[in-house]
Amino acid sequence: MDKRNFAFDKTNFILLAIGMAVVIVGFLLMAGPASTDTAYEPDIFSVRRIKVAPVVCLLGFVSMIYAVIRKPKS
Repeated sequence: MDKRNFAFDKTNFILLAIGMAVVIVGFLLMAGPASTDTAYEPDIFSVRRIKVAPVVCLLGFVSMIYAVIRKPKS
């Protein structure tokens, strides 16, 4: 098979993998203990879970979009 027949090259796949890893890190940053009916957990409103993690996820999704749109060099 000729390399010109593929839509992605090695760099596209590497960028996709990095973007997916960044998204996973963002979701891990959002994770944490939850409040229950008997106990209130103030950590649900922390800066890490409300602001940092969604921005990290957004950056991961944007990098994945770039990896898909990026045209391989011929």
